[in-house]
Amino acid sequence: MTLSPTPADKFTFGLWTVGWTGADPFGVATRAELDPVEAVHRLAGLGAYGITFHDNDLIPFDATASERDLILKNFKAALAETGLKVPMVTTNLFSHPVFKDGGFTSNDRSIRRFALSKVLRNIDSAAEFGAETFVMWGGREGSEYDGSKDLAAALDRMREGVDTAAAYIKDKGYNLRIALEPKPNEPRGDIFLPTVGHALAFIAQLEHGDIVGLNPETGHEQMAGLNFTHGIAQALWAGKLFHIDLNGQRGIKYDQDLVFGHGDLTSAFFTVDLLENGFPNGGPRYEGPRHFDYKPSRTDGYDGVWESAKANMAMYLLLKERATAFRADPQVQEALAASGVYELGETTLAAGETATDLLADTTAFEAFDANKAAERSFAFIRLNQLALEHLLNAR
Repeated sequence: MTLSPTPADKFTFGLWTVGWTGADPFGVATRAELDPVEAVHRLAGLGAYGITFHDNDLIPFDATASERDLILKNFKAALAETGLKVPMVTTNLFSHPVFKDGGFTSNDRSIRRFALSKVLRNIDSAAEFGAETFVMWGGREGSEYDGSKDLAAALDRMREGVDTAAAYIKDKGYNLRIALEPKPNEPRGDIFLPTVGHALAFIAQLEHGDIVGLNPETGHEQMAGLNFTHGIAQALWAGKLFHIDLNGQRGIKYDQDLVFGHGDLTSAFFTVDLLENGFPNGGPRYEGPRHFDYKPSRTDGYDGVWESAKANMAMYLLLKERATAFRADPQVQEALAASGVYELGETTLAAGETATDLLADTTAFEAFDANKAAERSFAFIRLNQLALEHLLNAR
């Protein structure tokens, strides 16, 4: 197989990923600032499809109007020269000290108004770049002390902010959808909408929830000890997987943002299997970008940065090849059948059957031999062993 990506693979990177200088809470930057124009050319040369950014990744928070215009001119010229796309844009409501208590949910009303205005202006920018997804990560929307927030009011304000942004998109006629990005903690002690499930429940309360979905991230779900593949599967099943962030994470700890596949490799395999092959019994498919939201190790120079970008794409392509072979293996198909995976796709009730009909069917309960049925072996270990053998290229 070839590990050379092409734009057809739809691999995208955040400007904040390859442009991360290595600064962390315990140390200063280990790399110089990266010119966004160089990032565009480098990623295009590696076979990427697109680049994404927060507003302040591209334009500094305190940039003058003339500085802003020059940055945009150069960046757009680089995009035109390379053909690189901007499929997603997001807003930074977490770096500047003004957002230390959040943007949409700050206890200071004037800050909430500033944050919402900043988002609306960036929606205009996203539309100008032709983006189709507008991600909202509420990194500072949360608390360290339970008594510091009226939690109902905070959720009201979050709903107000998201609904206002969604209504603005509709009013402007933009081809944009909003994708909420859950995370359980860091930088706040506890962040609002910490998981896929929380975010889905929140979306159900929105007036304009029809254009609001999710942008789940591998590490964010795994930081909470959750199964990332299950999370994206539920979002996909609900028609709400609008975008996806891929990286690597090893267990419940700080957000590691490793190269995709460099954390829980088995989970990464099943993530790619779902994204590329879909559900075994059919259903919704994900067609969007494969976006890498990771941080190149601060131990490396820019040679390592570009190697890490290549590594993300290579790992995905390797896992795609392995997942394709897994699904095509006749023994795997037999194992799926033996384990009842295909049977799970059959409705429990027959066509037209009602609850009353079910209760009248003596074979379903009175004559059902539970002890006999309990003897069935589902052979899940055999099925998983086949998956791991394919993952290891041993089949």
